[in-house]
Amino acid sequence: VQLQASGGGLVQPGDSLKLSCAAFGRTFSMYGVAWFRQAPGKDREFVAFITWSGSSTDYQDSVKSRFTISRDNAKNTVYLQMNNLKPEDTAVYYCAEGAGGTKEVSYDYWGQGTLVTVSS
Repeated sequence: VQLQASGGGLVQPGDSLKLSCAAFGRTFSMYGVAWFRQAPGKDREFVAFITWSGSSTDYQDSVKSRFTISRDNAKNTVYLQMNNLKPEDTAVYYCAEGAGGTKEVSYDYWGQGTLVTVSS
C-alpha cells in the first residue's frame, strides 16, 4: 500500500487546517492509521491514532483538545482536523498504517509527509 499525505500549508496561529492521508494499492480499512510529526531539529513524534473501525482514537496530550482524527473507509482516507494551531505545531506531518501505539516501529507503511507551518 502507498500512503499519500496532503493538506499542509502556511497558516497563522489560531487557524485551522485539515490533513488527508489517502491509501493507494489496497484498502486500509482493516488497519489502524496514525499521524506523526517531525519539527525542525527534533525527533518524529506521535500525534494521533485511529483504529480500523474508527471506534477508538488516541492523541498526544498537547493536541488532544485541538486535533481530531477521523476516517472514511469508503474513500480510503484518514483525516486530521487541526484547530487553534500554534507555532509549536509547525512540523512535517506523516501518516502511517500499523498496529497502533505511539512508537514508530509499530507502523509498517508511511506516507511522504506534508509540511505545516504556523507563523504570524
